[in-house]
Amino acid sequence: QVQLVESGGGSVQAGGSLRLSCAASEDLSSQYCMGWFRRAPGKEREAVATICRDGSTTYTDSVKGRFAISQDNAKNTLTLHMNSLKPEDTALYYCAARPAWTAAFVYWGTGTQVTVSS
Repeated sequence: QVQLVESGGGSVQAGGSLRLSCAASEDLSSQYCMGWFRRAPGKEREAVATICRDGSTTYTDSVKGRFAISQDNAKNTLTLHMNSLKPEDTALYYCAARPAWTAAFVYWGTGTQVTVSS
């Protein structure tokens, strides 16, 4: 069981930046993919960015060019750099891990809140 703990959330004005971090209890390279997800009030959870063992990354269209996901296996840390933040980025952000034996993200953190004011 992988334990994930997010940090780095906060309140910023539109146009600002934040860096979210996710600390894992074990070697991240053992996971097939890692990802950042978010849930905004009244909306369904969505995948924001993912990074997989082969180095491939995906981003939801609304954050392309503004967010960047990275993984440091030596520190067991997943990071999401968020720039040019918009009020619509306001959400609870979660870190998740997808083991190699499943197509699903099965390990989840408890989330960190990001609030962007206009």
